[in-house]
Amino acid sequence: MDYIPENTYLCIVKQDDMIERKLDKIIKKQLFKGKVIVIVGPRQVGKTTLLGEFVRKSDKRVLALNCDEPEVQTMLTNTNVAKLRAIIGNNELLVIDEAQKVDNIGLTLKLIVDNIKSVQVVASGSSAFELRNRLNEPLTGRKFEYQMFPISSSEIIDTFGLMEERRTLENRLVYGSYPDIVMHPEEARQYLTDLAQSYLYKDLLSLDSIRKPQLLDKLLQALAFQIGSEVSTNELARTLQTDGKTIDKYIDLLEKCYVVFRLGGLSRNLRTELKRAKKIYFYDNGVRNAIIQQFAPVNLRDDIGALWENFFIAERMKRNHYSGYYCNRYFWRTTLQQEIDLIEESDGAMTAFEMKWNPTKKVLFSKSFTDAYNVKETVVITPDNYMEYL
Repeated sequence: MDYIPENTYLCIVKQDDMIERKLDKIIKKQLFKGKVIVIVGPRQVGKTTLLGEFVRKSDKRVLALNCDEPEVQTMLTNTNVAKLRAIIGNNELLVIDEAQKVDNIGLTLKLIVDNIKSVQVVASGSSAFELRNRLNEPLTGRKFEYQMFPISSSEIIDTFGLMEERRTLENRLVYGSYPDIVMHPEEARQYLTDLAQSYLYKDLLSLDSIRKPQLLDKLLQALAFQIGSEVSTNELARTLQTDGKTIDKYIDLLEKCYVVFRLGGLSRNLRTELKRAKKIYFYDNGVRNAIIQQFAPVNLRDDIGALWENFFIAERMKRNHYSGYYCNRYFWRTTLQQEIDLIEESDGAMTAFEMKWNPTKKVLFSKSFTDAYNVKETVVITPDNYMEYL
C-alpha cells in the first residue's frame, strides 16, 4: 500500500437528519455489474455527502479517495495495472470523489474495469462537462452514469412526509432545494448569494474559453428574467452587445455545468408552429432568484407563474431521471399564440402539461395540437395536484 498517502479518505460525518437521496438505492442496485458508476451534477448538491453515507453504510472493504488532494491526483494519473492493484489492495469498493481533477481519469478507470474485475468503482465529479469529456471515450460501454439534482419533492416526502412537502412548497419556490437550504432555511439568502457568486460557476470561470466573465453574469441575469418565455439568441446578443455564437457557447457551458437547461419547441405537423424556438429554465429556483436578488415571498411576486412553471419542469425532470422514465421534452407554440408549457413524448405518445399557480383558472388545450398529435393525456398542474406527477 505504498501508493496511498495519508489524509486521502473522504470525510464521513453521520447526520441523524440526513435526507434520503434517490440515487442511494439506484447505485446500490447497479453494484458489481462490471461497470463504473459515475455521478455528475452541480457543486454543493450533495454528491460528497452521498458518497460518505454510501461508504459508511457499506458492508464491503472500501477505499475512498478525494481527488482534491494533490497526492491522490498524482497517484491516479498515468498509472498502470500493477500500481493500481497495489493502491486498491484487498478492497472491494473504490470510491473516488472529484474525479475530474485527475488527468486521463477515463483511462485509469478503464484499466481498473478491464483488469481488476473484483473491484467496483464509484466516481463523482462537479464539473460535469470536464468529467464527461475525460470519461466518454475510454469508458464507452463500461459505465452507468447518473445525474444528481438539488433535493426533489419526492425526497422530501420520503424523509419528512407529505405535510412537510406542502408546508415548505412556497419557500422552495423562492429559495430552491439545495440541501443546505432545505436543512437550514434560516440561512437561505446568504447561502444562495454565496453559491451564485462563487461555487456554482467555479468550473466555468476556470476555462480559457470564458474570456468575458462579466458577459456571463449579464447573460445569466437576462435568462433569469426570461424563464417561461421564448429565448432568442440574436435578441440576447444585441442586448448584451456581443455575437450570437458567443451567446450559444456560454449557454451550452451553463447547461453542462447544470445551471440551466433548454427546452426545444415541438414543430412537426403545423405550418403555424414556431421552428427552432427554445426556452431556458434553471435547475433550481433559488439560484435563479439569487442571480437577480429577488427573494420576495410568493404573495408579493409578479413572476409567480414563471416560478411555478420552472419549479414543476425541474421537479419533473428529477422524477423522470430517478425513476428511469425516458422521454423527449418540448414546449409548443404557434404564430397564433397558442401554447403548451411542457410536452413529454414517450413511445410515440404525448403528455401535455400546463402549469397554473391559481387552481381555479380554467385551461383549454388547443384543438389544433390534440388533433395533430397522438396525445395520451392533457394535465393542468396546480398546487393541489402537482405531487401526483412527481
